[in-house]
Amino acid sequence: MTSPESQRIDHDYLFKELISNFFWEFLELFLPEVAAYTDKNSLILLPQEIFSDISTGQKREVDLLAKVKFRETDTVFLIHLENQSYTEAAFAERMFTYFAYLFLKYRLPIYPVVIFSFDKPKRLESNNYQVNFPDCQILSFNYLRIQLNNLNWREYLKQANPIAAGLMAKMAFKPEERVKVKLECLRMIASLKLDPARTELISGFIDTYLRLNEQEEIEFQTELKSLGRVEEEKVMDIVTSWMEKGIEQGIEQGRQQGRQQGETSLVIRQLKRRLEEITANQESQIENLPL
Repeated sequence: MTSPESQRIDHDYLFKELISNFFWEFLELFLPEVAAYTDKNSLILLPQEIFSDISTGQKREVDLLAKVKFRETDTVFLIHLENQSYTEAAFAERMFTYFAYLFLKYRLPIYPVVIFSFDKPKRLESNNYQVNFPDCQILSFNYLRIQLNNLNWREYLKQANPIAAGLMAKMAFKPEERVKVKLECLRMIASLKLDPARTELISGFIDTYLRLNEQEEIEFQTELKSLGRVEEEKVMDIVTSWMEKGIEQGIEQGRQQGRQQGETSLVIRQLKRRLEEITANQESQIENLPL
């Protein structure tokens, strides 16, 4: 089950933005064996693949697809990454359809990876799709499973990796640890000395998934003051940055709303002048139209 607030979040977009900007760091954190045999300089993120599932008529979108080479060779392979923000009974089958489509198009080896990013259920999701007959197994398709709600956030505290800083906000922790997790995520970002754009990307991701209530904010400020002065200032710089951005967005939304009201009022006055009269229902319909 997902909350109404969770349903309003574009999970796929947030995860794509985070991982596409730190794809190599993602490999180093979760797939170190793959990173060890991959040529980092060969990494190319391919344009998003969109195709139609003929059997269902649904449009399918591949989240992330990277083309890379094995180290010290010209041999190319693909890394296919999907973020799954909700549990789905037929997901393993869908992963196989992605694999089949990509293989038919590229005719290259494919390494499939799934990030399960939902909060519940906690049960381990399947990472295998099979086609079996009474006398034999025809197919056994596997993919790497990264299920965030089964990972302990404390195990990633010492990683010094921007992906760890972001994804700790979606890992397993107790409700009373929310403030601690958010503070540690921000401390890690501050220690990484990233450029402002990337710092804002990760801190925005963290704030989306760890939005504190009023009491938690008070606790956060208390914990923040317990840090050393230098570290406190670095974390506060990050917090202040996305607070200012939120204020700017609020001001712009207010401007747009005011502009909408002004334009609507003008249109209604012009219509009344031209038609002499419009009904209350028509006026209401006009007010609800986009700018």
